[in-house]
Amino acid sequence: MTATAKDIRPEARPEDRLGAPPRDDGLSPYRIFTRDEWAKLRADTPLTLTADEVVRLQSLNDPVGLEEVVAIYLPLSRLLSLYVAATQGLFRATQRFLLAENEAKVPYIIGVAGSVAVGKSTTARLLKALLARWPNTPKVDLVTTDGFLLPNAELQRLGLMERKGFPESYDTNKLLHFLADIKAGRRNVSAPLYSHLVYDVVPDEKVVVDRPDILIVEGLNVLQPARLPKDGTVIPFVSDYFDFSIYLDADENDLHRWYVDRFLRLRQTAFRDPLSYFRKYAEISEDEAIAVADGLWTRINLVNLRENILPTRQRASLILRKGPSHRIEQVALRRL
Repeated sequence: MTATAKDIRPEARPEDRLGAPPRDDGLSPYRIFTRDEWAKLRADTPLTLTADEVVRLQSLNDPVGLEEVVAIYLPLSRLLSLYVAATQGLFRATQRFLLAENEAKVPYIIGVAGSVAVGKSTTARLLKALLARWPNTPKVDLVTTDGFLLPNAELQRLGLMERKGFPESYDTNKLLHFLADIKAGRRNVSAPLYSHLVYDVVPDEKVVVDRPDILIVEGLNVLQPARLPKDGTVIPFVSDYFDFSIYLDADENDLHRWYVDRFLRLRQTAFRDPLSYFRKYAEISEDEAIAVADGLWTRINLVNLRENILPTRQRASLILRKGPSHRIEQVALRRL
């Protein structure tokens, strides 16, 4: 019998329980909402996206419909609009205190973190589209941390190709300088561009960010803290520059299945491009493709999830917990 991606469900291990979502047990720093409870917080926020726009914004193998936008993303955009307005007011008050009325505005930065295949890109793009329709935040930009990965040639030199996506595979200093320039209100700050087609940073290609109202930064390890120094030396974290952060959460088994499903779909689409780094996988059988995807998940992505990504979940301002169908079933909002 031919295997399918849905057949891949490893047996639960005792350590998997460490990935259980937060509970409101009286000690949790989070307020926990069911899907229906969260949806009611939309209030009178208008739906500003069409069904066609939602389809264009979603990533491969990450189904999102208008009902999901209404129930989850409209309340979230309302909350973020309120937070941004409050921060803008605080900034103006600080300017008055410092007698610096002419200082450039400081963009509000939102970090979006989570595992491979959890749907970070879809969430980031939906938020970008929704937040840009609020009157106080007309200019919203989006940058992914993929552009700050070390080039493949450097990763190969360092023996890190099998660790691509792990914290050590990024040019963290470059990312920190980028965020520092954004928070300083500098104009035309550039970030490197990454191509998923060639699986590498594109030389001499840049994304330019020019004083947006909001900047969304999406990536695997954006909530990862640096190793604390023994002598008290100042070491900035990427998340130090965030005003708000979101963690996309899901069960390991679901993430595994989504990753393999996406790999199989890419095998029929992007992998067939002659320029694709993964072109060789377009020609193998489905059983072989499942075995390859299963191996990549277990050997690389699952290890990164357990060692580096999941441990940062509790640092997020908001946790969106997905069910087996990608539907967000629970929202955890950090108490102020």
